Amino acid sequence: MNQSVGDRAVVLGGSIAGTFSARVLSEFYREVIVVDRDQVVSVSRPRRGTPHAGHAHGLHARGCLILEELFPNLLRDLRHAELPVGDLGEQRWYFNARPFRSTRTGLPSVTAQRPVLEGYFRDKVAALPNVTFLERTDVLGFLSTPDARRVTGVPGAFEGSECRKCIRSRRRSARRRHRPRIAYSGLAGGAGIPATGRAADDDRSGLHHTALPTLPGHAQRHAIHQLHHITPVPARAFFGQVDHTTCILSLTGILGDHPPTDPDGFLAFAKTLPVADVYEQIRHAEPLSAPACFRFPASVRRHYERLPRLPERLLVLGDAVCSLNPNYSQGMTVAAMEVMALHRHLSRGTPSTVAFMRAVGRIVDNPWFISTTSDLKYAGMKGPRGLTARSGNAYVTRLHHAAVKDPAVTNALMRVAGLIDRPTALIRPRVLLSAMRRQGSGSGPAR
Repeated sequence: MNQSVGDRAVVLGGSIAGTFSARVLSEFYREVIVVDRDQVVSVSRPRRGTPHAGHAHGLHARGCLILEELFPNLLRDLRHAELPVGDLGEQRWYFNARPFRSTRTGLPSVTAQRPVLEGYFRDKVAALPNVTFLERTDVLGFLSTPDARRVTGVPGAFEGSECRKCIRSRRRSARRRHRPRIAYSGLAGGAGIPATGRAADDDRSGLHHTALPTLPGHAQRHAIHQLHHITPVPARAFFGQVDHTTCILSLTGILGDHPPTDPDGFLAFAKTLPVADVYEQIRHAEPLSAPACFRFPASVRRHYERLPRLPERLLVLGDAVCSLNPNYSQGMTVAAMEVMALHRHLSRGTPSTVAFMRAVGRIVDNPWFISTTSDLKYAGMKGPRGLTARSGNAYVTRLHHAAVKDPAVTNALMRVAGLIDRPTALIRPRVLLSAMRRQGSGSGPAR
C-alpha cells in the first residue's frame, strides 16, 4: 500500500471502470467500498446493468498493457483459461469489403466475452483485503457541506426484495434527513453526477447490435484470434472466437437499417454482408441462444473539465464522463487510461477534483474524436462536417486502400485504433506516402 490518502473511499458502481478504480484506490485508502445495485461478484453472465455484455467485445493494445500493470500475469491467466489472446494486426480486418494485409504489431488483443473479463477483474479486486463490494444496494444521492464545495457522504439503501417504488421513497426520505449510511474520505468510480453549467455533447447514431453466440463446427478451427470488421454503409459485423468452444457474431446497423432478432432474419442480414465467409461460416452453425438486441442511441460526452468549480472529493470517470460508440472497442481501454491518471493524482496526495477532471478530459479527447469523426462518413449521420472531418475521412479511406497491400499502414492504423498513438501518427511520411500511392476507389466522406 502506498502512503495513505484517507481512511475510506467509495466507488459508485461495480462496472469495469468502477472495478479498475477500486483496484487503484486500494493502494491509497485503508478501506474501499464498491456499491452496486446488482449482484456483481462471481457473476459471469450478462446482468441488467450491462445489457451489452452478450455482444462481441475487445480489449485491445493500450488497455491490455495498462491492465498488465494493475493485474500482473493478466494475459498469461487468460491464455491458461483458453481465452483468445492474439495480436491486433494478425486478426482479419475488412473495411469496405477489402482485407487488410496482416502484420504482427506486438499489440495484444483479447476478444473474450465481456462478463468473463469483468468476472476476472472483479474477483481479483474483491480478494483484496481492504476492498468490500456492497451489492444489491441503491445509492440515494450525495451529501455535502452547506456551501456544496465538498461531498461528505453517500447515503445508501439495501435493495433486498424491495420494489423500485420503495427505493425511490427511501431516497427522498434520506435526502430530507441528510443522514449518511456511508461516510467516506474520497470517492471515485463510474457513477454520474448532475452536470451543471454545460450540456453534454451528443453524437446520435441510432446504433443497433444484434448478437448470436454460435458453435460453428469447422469454422471453429479458423476463427481463433480472428475478427471480421466489415464497414460498408451502413452495416458492420464482428465475428470471432470468445473461448475454446464458442464464437460470437455481432451484426450492427445504423440509421434505421437494423439486424433482425429472429433467427431467419438474422441469417438473411448476415447474407447481405459483402464478405461472404461470415455467412458461410454461420449458416450451418448451431446457435447457442436466440439473437439478442442491444440499442445504443447516441455517444454522449459530459464536459466536467470545462466547469470552473466542482465539489471536492467527488471524481467521475468511465461512462459517467463519456459513453463511446461500442463499434470502436474503446470503452475498457479508456477506463484503464483514466484509472492510471487517478493513480498518478493519488500519488501526489488527495487529488483536486478540477485537476483530475481536466486530466480525464484530455484522455477522452482522442477516442471521442476518432469515433465521432468516423461516424460522420455516413451520409445520414447528423453532425457538423467541417474541414477536419471531411478531409480526415477522405484520407482514412485512402489508408484503408493502402492497408490492403502495405502491412506498415495496417500497423499504423492498429496503433491508432488501439489508442497507442494519436491520430496524427497517420500522417507520418512513410504512411502518408503509401496512402498517396494507393488511392484506390471507393466512396469519400459524406457531405
